[in-house]
Amino acid sequence: MTANVTDARALREILAPYQRPDLWRSLAEIALSAAPLAAIWIASWLAVSAGFWWLGLLLAIPAAGFVVRLFMIQHDCGHRAFFESPWLNDWTGRIMGVFTLTPYDCWRREHAIHHATSGDLDRRGIGAIETLTVEEYRALPPLRRFGYRLYRNPLVLFLVGPFFVFFLQQRLPIGLMKEGWRPWASAMGTNLALAAAVAGMLWLGGWQMLAFVYV
Repeated sequence: MTANVTDARALREILAPYQRPDLWRSLAEIALSAAPLAAIWIASWLAVSAGFWWLGLLLAIPAAGFVVRLFMIQHDCGHRAFFESPWLNDWTGRIMGVFTLTPYDCWRREHAIHHATSGDLDRRGIGAIETLTVEEYRALPPLRRFGYRLYRNPLVLFLVGPFFVFFLQQRLPIGLMKEGWRPWASAMGTNLALAAAVAGMLWLGGWQMLAFVYV
């Protein structure tokens, strides 16, 4: 027991330097994510404007990688770990949420619930993929069994599911509607920013830019 405690303390001492945010490293990570994404979007826009829509679609692949990086930054801001300032974490996360189609304050609350309840079968629901026990699955009627298996099929989870979550579900504070005004402000504020971004893209590049570059 003493050896385990000593090992844990030694491990904490080793990890301590990595638990403190570094302002310049954080700013560099934002730049290394946002700048390439902006460059790819501009290149895609020029390609689509010239009639090479297929090139715009191909460039969407590396662009998706940088959007994932923005979501990773948003995730760390949600844990208040990206900057020392909680205010700076939150507003950076909110800005990132416009690019990732994710209302930051709603997601932060759901993610906290997920961390608190992950693996607890009595507290399932928010922030996690629906998971049934074998007994629960066997108790379902055949149609609901089929629906559950379809829901957990990789094609649904990784192709259909993301479109449903990011384009539809996250436009409302699903699961948090009764928690006061903050979830609504987060969801509606993100929606308004998205509406402004979409209007700007339509004005600058038309529906082709929206369809082949952004969506």
